[in-house]
Amino acid sequence: MYRKQEMQLTPFSDGQVANIFTLTNKQGSSITVMDVGATWLSCKIKMQDELREVLLGIDSMEKHLQQQVYLGATVGRYANRIKHGKFEINGQCFQTSINQADNTLHGGLEGFDKRRWQVVKQEKNKIIFSLLSKDGDQGFPGNLAVMVSYHFNDQNEVSIEYRANTDKTCPVNLTNHAYFNLLGAEKGQNCLTHRLQIKADRYAPNDEKGIPLGSFPPVTGSSFDFVQEKVIKQDFLSDLQQQNQSGYDHSFLLNGDQDSRKVVLTLTAPDRSIQLAVSTSKPALHLYTGNFLQGTPARGERIYGCHAGIALETQYLPDAPNNLQWSQPCPYLQPEQTYQSTTRYSFSVLSKDKK
Repeated sequence: MYRKQEMQLTPFSDGQVANIFTLTNKQGSSITVMDVGATWLSCKIKMQDELREVLLGIDSMEKHLQQQVYLGATVGRYANRIKHGKFEINGQCFQTSINQADNTLHGGLEGFDKRRWQVVKQEKNKIIFSLLSKDGDQGFPGNLAVMVSYHFNDQNEVSIEYRANTDKTCPVNLTNHAYFNLLGAEKGQNCLTHRLQIKADRYAPNDEKGIPLGSFPPVTGSSFDFVQEKVIKQDFLSDLQQQNQSGYDHSFLLNGDQDSRKVVLTLTAPDRSIQLAVSTSKPALHLYTGNFLQGTPARGERIYGCHAGIALETQYLPDAPNNLQWSQPCPYLQPEQTYQSTTRYSFSVLSKDKK
């Protein structure tokens, strides 16, 4: 079922209120999305005795404008970081807007999270948004036409599909910046007690500003080894890499060929009441344990604390436009190509809550 409503009170920067859309399924679960930022606002999963909110989010435009942590937003043109905001195409240097530690983060000062997207199509269990990013937007070349679709089925599976076309060569890397807490987003418990498994044998160490150093060591024997499920806090802040970022804020190179139906990660509530399985066609995944969420406005009268939620950003590697030798798919979209990727978030209710 699909329902549209407006987010009242404070309008968006264009003077209009935000439009929000709720999709529900036969299990009684629902997701809510917003045209501002093509944002995933809410994800309520029907449990045995409750409708559990598992996504960090806000309930007013005033709070949305206050928060600076990309809660549930579609980010681009290039998700994650580009070193010094610079890259080169055919000998021409481009400078994009700097917005974090001398880098371009998630598209720059006015990234896709800060735009009103247009609704292209609405169905019972699906909604499609579109956006035109004009040539020179935040310093990126080319007119980029983007579409993002949310699909929510009766199996509690949220599929987000991204498509884009350009008239000039440009780097493109789109993802969603949802933060998950399977215990309940507003219950005041942090994400570090969750159990996590990532099917990745290698990871990307960063410099102090979050740019990969260019080597991709094996996770074996390190705090980044999630090949076998473990509690996130088990090795938390146990090495300099994490200490420099105040926790996990690192990319993992996913194993095997990219297949949007292949599960690459599972996140399980500490009481094993509910599990999230992520599958993606992207080659990497960025793990961020909400290290700087302190003070972020939440729903109601609450504010979020550090580690209130965990972000699982499917992507190309940070700064890949400057490092084509990394043997990942090329992050540059050509005019004759179509950018396309899909990430699925599948929620499974496992058992009644147990201590």
